[in-house]
Amino acid sequence: MTAQIVKTAASPAAIATGRDQSFFLGDLTVHENTLREAVAGKRILAVGAAGSIGSNTVFTLCRYGPRAVHVIDQNENSLAEFVRQFRSSHHAGNVRDLRALPLDYGSKAMRLFLEMEAPYDLVLNFAAIKHVRSEKDIFSILQMLDTNIVKQARFMGWVAQSAPDARYFSVSTDKAANPSSFMGATKRVMEHVLFDDAFSSRFRSPVTSARFANVAFSNGSLLQAFENRLARREPLACPDGIRRYFVSLEESGHICTLASLLLPSQHIGIPRLDPQTNLVPLRDIAEAFLRHNGFEASIYEEEASAKVNISKEIAAGRWPLILTKPDTAGEKPYEEFIAEGENAIEADLTSLQAVSYRSARTGEVARVVDVLSRIVLSDEDTADKDGIKSLIGALEPRFLHTHRDSALILDQRM
Repeated sequence: MTAQIVKTAASPAAIATGRDQSFFLGDLTVHENTLREAVAGKRILAVGAAGSIGSNTVFTLCRYGPRAVHVIDQNENSLAEFVRQFRSSHHAGNVRDLRALPLDYGSKAMRLFLEMEAPYDLVLNFAAIKHVRSEKDIFSILQMLDTNIVKQARFMGWVAQSAPDARYFSVSTDKAANPSSFMGATKRVMEHVLFDDAFSSRFRSPVTSARFANVAFSNGSLLQAFENRLARREPLACPDGIRRYFVSLEESGHICTLASLLLPSQHIGIPRLDPQTNLVPLRDIAEAFLRHNGFEASIYEEEASAKVNISKEIAAGRWPLILTKPDTAGEKPYEEFIAEGENAIEADLTSLQAVSYRSARTGEVARVVDVLSRIVLSDEDTADKDGIKSLIGALEPRFLHTHRDSALILDQRM
């Protein structure tokens, strides 16, 4: 059975999700009082939160009247836009203390900030190298290891020291389940860091995470590229034969709010989406997006031909859509939320289930993180892709077999 998408959608996001309102709205309504009690008058620290998922989570949390919201993000432009959007919204009156700081969350400046601030009640981490394409070279992989794993471990230690009673949440990805890419594998290792006793035992409140789908029209996403290319009069491009789950920007904030505040500790929230109805071919979304904008897709295989013919196609009411082979490094043909050997449990939510953390051997997570830290911080040129892959394989043995390696990378494609 092929997933159905909205052909004439009220909003661009509905083209991908098939929904005109949040799938998670029911749980937010049912648990309104619990959420408000958890947030009202409390202090929130959100790291990497000027991006799509983080900002939508912060806006959702602000409904419940937190006393302080401090947002950390290295991207100054996104941080400035976050503040503009916040000050223009009705949330501004709900928060007495809003601060936005352009800090590296693993830096000395971050540590000093935590030491000087009063303890937080809720800490959320959205900082990540999150694109599959970032396994293209050893330098990008090293940055991925540093951001997704090493700094997470360091930051958790600082938070546990300054705010041991805080709830701690760090966002993961569906690609951490049976990972086919280094990005997915590093996020799976991040989950180990998040829940392993070596790093989480000093927290007295729940530590949770969430894996979820692609966020439609989020920053850097393929669907955002559709919008940008349409505005620039460029051909669209997408891999053929690839299926993805999608949630809207608003829904991404709802997922993280529910997972960070309502899940039991040591669990990962996953959306209760049906692969038969919600796992959608990217080609179908691209074609529906063009119809939504008044064009029919004209299918191309070659980039050069699509570029040459774009003016002629537009004049005829068509738009070039380049379909590429799904043969680049790390590319996964479909998405899944539960890895082999994992189990999902009910969490008193209609829209989310929870995956129980499957622990590694005692001491193994700390050992791997220690070795990765030395690789990342060393002045010696000792890092290599195969060695890092083997090290990750010590925690996730199946990655040695599920990794989709290729000399082809997404940066070589439109």
